Amino acid sequence: MSVGLTVERRELARSVRGFVSRHVPMTAVRRLMEEPKGFDPEVWRQLAEQLSLPGIAVPEIYGGAGYGYAELAVVFEELGRGLVPSPFFSTVALALPALLASEDEDALKEYAPQLTHGSKFATLAWVEDDGGWAGGSGIAARQAKGGWRLNGHKSYVLDAPAADMILVTAETPKGLSLFAVAAEAPGLDRRRLPTFDQTRQLGRIELHDVAARLVGKEGAGGQILSATLDRAAVLLAAEMVGAADACLDMSVGYAKVREQFGRPIGSFQAIKHKCAEVLVELEGARAAAYYAAWAADNNPDELPAAACIAKATAAEAFFRAAAENVQIHGGIGATWEHDAHLFLKRAKTSYILLGDPSYHRQRLADRIGLS
Repeated sequence: MSVGLTVERRELARSVRGFVSRHVPMTAVRRLMEEPKGFDPEVWRQLAEQLSLPGIAVPEIYGGAGYGYAELAVVFEELGRGLVPSPFFSTVALALPALLASEDEDALKEYAPQLTHGSKFATLAWVEDDGGWAGGSGIAARQAKGGWRLNGHKSYVLDAPAADMILVTAETPKGLSLFAVAAEAPGLDRRRLPTFDQTRQLGRIELHDVAARLVGKEGAGGQILSATLDRAAVLLAAEMVGAADACLDMSVGYAKVREQFGRPIGSFQAIKHKCAEVLVELEGARAAAYYAAWAADNNPDELPAAACIAKATAAEAFFRAAAENVQIHGGIGATWEHDAHLFLKRAKTSYILLGDPSYHRQRLADRIGLS
């Protein structure tokens, strides 16, 4: 399997980019930022039904297309380029990988087709109030007549206010375990949290003796969560690469037409250096993200290290590209009317999401035996 862009992957990228430009231009992004759900259900439906994107890396037996993360990374790159507000990340990068990692055939056969076909979307709740991305055991699970019951809360849950199903990590007598909670379950309270990046919704959930279904084996939640977060880090890296590329395009385009002292500002060495340095970081991040996606498909033993490298590298590249984009645009880049600030906000929140570069470099050191 190739690490880079094959002819088929280039065609996939072209199709997704065309869809985004037609259905989710930046004017639509700004409109969706103000809506309670934060995304357009019709766009989600079309991503699933017309393009079959949510199930690209899901085996055919569960309703997917049976491809891999190399193809899925291309999709995330294009969605990142357009800052598309969507439950795509929470469903495809978190919920579906968690279901697959659980190896729970009954749960997969029930939930995966619904998610891949777009009839429902889901998310994963594992973060506590302290914001530690490794997760914790703030929810207690007890076995009762007729099933499991959950009590506790989780914070910073992506798309929590609108999700149809939430996968929740909770502590059982045998250790951390994974549970599925229906959105309409009695005792489940959800509320939207204010966010710096209005294109990505976060929420808090509280569970008061909520009925839940065990997914996977009891006590296997730690292994499921670790496998899921490695894959999510790869896809977030790909998303950040696409957004960073969009920032560079905006910077170069503006530098060509904005004149100062009778010359385009792109002719000045300082602006050239900014764009060139962003490009160097961007290409390094793209290589790291593509390799990590390849490892997810072909070399699982390398994935834990590759995922850390990809997330750390892409986070720094995106933040620099977004910050330099604002600088190159000057005063107009800091106004609400210009799109540059939307990319800067996404860059800052994505920098932190799933752990910042320092967190991932420490994880890398731990995983390769340097600490």
